[in-house]
Amino acid sequence: MIKFIKSIFLKSRLFLLITIVITLFVFSYNYVYLFPLARFALVVVCSLLTADGIVLYLSGNTILANRFVHNQLSLGDEQPVKIKVFSKMRIPVFLEVIDEAPYQLQLRNLKLKTQLNPGETKSLSYLIKPLDRGIYEFGNIHIFISTPLNLIQRRITISAKKTVSVYPSVIQMRKYELQVFSKLSLSQGIKRVRRLGHSNEFEQIKNYVQGDDYRSINWKATSRKNELMVNQYEDEKSQQVYCIIDKSRSMQMPFSGMTLLDYAINSALVISNIALRKYDRAGLITFSNKIGSRLKSESNSTQIKRILEILYKQKTHFLESNYELLYHAVLKTIKGRSLLLLFTNFESHYALQRALPVLRKLNKQHLLVVIFFENSELVNITQIPANSLKDIYTKTIAQNLIFEKKLMVYELKNLGIQCVLTSPEKLSVDTINKYLELKSRGMI
Repeated sequence: MIKFIKSIFLKSRLFLLITIVITLFVFSYNYVYLFPLARFALVVVCSLLTADGIVLYLSGNTILANRFVHNQLSLGDEQPVKIKVFSKMRIPVFLEVIDEAPYQLQLRNLKLKTQLNPGETKSLSYLIKPLDRGIYEFGNIHIFISTPLNLIQRRITISAKKTVSVYPSVIQMRKYELQVFSKLSLSQGIKRVRRLGHSNEFEQIKNYVQGDDYRSINWKATSRKNELMVNQYEDEKSQQVYCIIDKSRSMQMPFSGMTLLDYAINSALVISNIALRKYDRAGLITFSNKIGSRLKSESNSTQIKRILEILYKQKTHFLESNYELLYHAVLKTIKGRSLLLLFTNFESHYALQRALPVLRKLNKQHLLVVIFFENSELVNITQIPANSLKDIYTKTIAQNLIFEKKLMVYELKNLGIQCVLTSPEKLSVDTINKYLELKSRGMI
């Protein structure tokens, strides 16, 4: 009985009719001729309410629903959640569907409305945009049914609990892969760069045949064999590319609901996939005050899955980065000259100066690219007209901080260190362009 009572919800139309009936009874105290009309109105309202309840709760009449959502969602991308509803009612009904979305999504007003005829199936959908990695739990589906009378609602709760995982953005990974390798004109700012050099690595010595480049003749082998021998080369394809991600407190700064660490993680997945598709070997190192995860560079088919699983588990450490520890980890992990893509954030020139000795040592042994972020909110502040003395001070400070970032870029370039200063939204595009530029110049 309690369950039955809890499933009933009164609609505003019923309260309006009850208010009219009560008003008639009140006025009938002075105007007796209204009393029969008031009683008749009360009987009509009670009859309609009874009929509405019988139709809603008639045995065998119900609504079925099912939710469809991917088991693996992508961080920072809009993705659809679909709910299919099917009516077994004998009359047309109006539905209000409330889905118990994960609390991380903060969907406070999620209500889907539709109308179903007998035996009809409809698909409802809404978009979600996960901004945190981890486990997301969907709950039950609540359906509120009302007839055309719309006096009461019947609530049906359908068990549809489901757990999904939010991983670094596989959607962005596929999108940028398509743009880089597509023969069509590309959007999103990705540049095709012509290869400037011809970088080869030795494969074998073979007998000279007509058409071989005479500059490749191996004179020592020729003298031993007493016939022309040439060196055979193949294009260098398997270079080492390491994404190094800073997990310190400076990477916790939020932009558009996501932290800088999450932007770096998405970009690391994208560039690792591009490198593997370019036949390079991709690896990964994370660090903060201590070394986190380390994955040696490989080029096999399962490497991107390993990178995805490691990136999924990364969390910010609210401490300062230890670059000396990073240097020793690089020495221990990486053998041979490699491309190091360091995702970090320097909020002051002093922070860069502390890390600079280590960056210079890394750049001597490897090709280092320092990728850090410009504060797009400061850029927006400088574009707002100054209407008061406070606004002038604010704009001046913002411009000074922006200039300080540009000064960091200038200092790094003077020391021969490659760098990318970019906004969080353009991080993946600018990182891909830098990688393609370095490949085209034969620097890796």
